[in-house]
Amino acid sequence: MVNLSHYDLVRPDFAAMRREGIVGVIHEATYPPFERDAKYFERQQAATRAGLLWGAYHFANGSDPVRQADHFLSAVSSAWAQADPVSRPEGVLLVLDFEKNGHYPGGTMRLDQAIAFVERIRERTGKYPGIYSGEYHLNRTLNSWNRGASRLRALANCWLWLANYGAAPRASSPWDAWHLWQYCGDGRCRLPRSAYPQRVANLIRAERNIFNGSRDELRNFWREHAWQPGEKPRREPPQTVAAKN
Repeated sequence: MVNLSHYDLVRPDFAAMRREGIVGVIHEATYPPFERDAKYFERQQAATRAGLLWGAYHFANGSDPVRQADHFLSAVSSAWAQADPVSRPEGVLLVLDFEKNGHYPGGTMRLDQAIAFVERIRERTGKYPGIYSGEYHLNRTLNSWNRGASRLRALANCWLWLANYGAAPRASSPWDAWHLWQYCGDGRCRLPRSAYPQRVANLIRAERNIFNGSRDELRNFWREHAWQPGEKPRREPPQTVAAKN
């Protein structure tokens, strides 16, 4: 799996990505302060025409989380509706990019704001989004949380996407496992290149990811968690996640 944003200036060769074994793409859709990624729609069209699965993420800041969630869903649903039938994704995998914000105005999203964001996404779509974060940032944020474990249950229902460029990540409570591992970011990777390629197709400084399962399991996972903007929301049942001691 590959993730992209408007910062990736090259025109991605999605057909070549698929030939090289890429199954899906998660692209930035929105970022602070309530902006839309100008590359999102055209790359949605190109990637789905190449036969790739499609996902979208929102880069968060410390502003109103409900407004951020609504803005994110508006951008994703608008791009989905504008697409022609051939290039319209069957579903869009949604992600909250919960990391330290050093790029945009508005500061870094707090954990309570992340909870409000994911609850708003579930309220409007029936689906919990994924949570993306650097392993260190997420662990430090969780360790400083003092408002009770019950408040974290909403996050436990989100699938987990961790970044670690030097070793396989380890999930922290309230999760018992990670689903996606970003092992390479902007070409930064401290792992052996023979086993962990850092480029794909015509992207030299790629952001590459590994799914915790097989290719078929990834496709099934995508279908299960993806949002179809044209459908009425059907709520996912809360998952029971065992906390680590």
